[in-house]
Amino acid sequence: MDIIYAIILGLIQGVAEFLPVSSSGHLVIAEALLQRLTDRALPQIFAGMTMEIALHAGTLFSIVVVYFRDLLALTRQWQRLLQILVASIPVACTGLFLRDMMSVAFNSALLAGCCLLFTAVILFCTRRCEQSAQQADSGRPLTLMRALIIGAMQAVAVLPGISRAGMTISGGLLCGLSGRESARFSFQLALPALGGASLLELIRLVQKETAVTAELLPLLVGAVVSFLTGLLALRWLLALLEHGRLHRFSMYCGAVGLLTIVWQLLAG
Repeated sequence: MDIIYAIILGLIQGVAEFLPVSSSGHLVIAEALLQRLTDRALPQIFAGMTMEIALHAGTLFSIVVVYFRDLLALTRQWQRLLQILVASIPVACTGLFLRDMMSVAFNSALLAGCCLLFTAVILFCTRRCEQSAQQADSGRPLTLMRALIIGAMQAVAVLPGISRAGMTISGGLLCGLSGRESARFSFQLALPALGGASLLELIRLVQKETAVTAELLPLLVGAVVSFLTGLLALRWLLALLEHGRLHRFSMYCGAVGLLTIVWQLLAG
């Protein structure tokens, strides 16, 4: 049963990580639904952030595969590396100082529903920016200040239900960047954010006094499934950005958010 759970969550993560619908929010909601449908508590490995980080590690590798050439070129682009460093500061501070609060947040489907509504509003606000980006041959250049603004929006996305891809790509569009450049910088930013979080969680897992060998198989299965589905979802997102359709996901996020809030209020 643990493997089936891992496959389900891996599919959700792989699709929702790159589409602007919040993979973390969907995972929290999916875990609550699974617990409700099976009428039993989920295994400890699926509670909190441990499986969440493993699934993010899978999608992290899909970014490496799709943007492999760009990542190699980064070794010679010191200005872009500085922009990534500056933009990563807000999320690093959030992760270090608010980690305990985040762990609690990842157990609340109601909070995820509310945050999905916030994501819907931000995505809807990018409609005019997408239209302008479609009409213009190229967007504004990425500066350190714009990188910091995008990084601040990424820091907000540590909460389940607020899409990291949605926030960073929307931030780029709102700053005047083209859709392609917004996506490129968004997924470059994902590498230190997701990689750092995965590393910290792995260290914490290894340092546990209890044995974790039996927990590794579902973690591995979930990561592999999220990697494979992430490849497909990432390529689809890039095609959607070419046609200026990012804002359409606001309707989906709004609907799922409202349904989740109603469900949680009635269930409570």
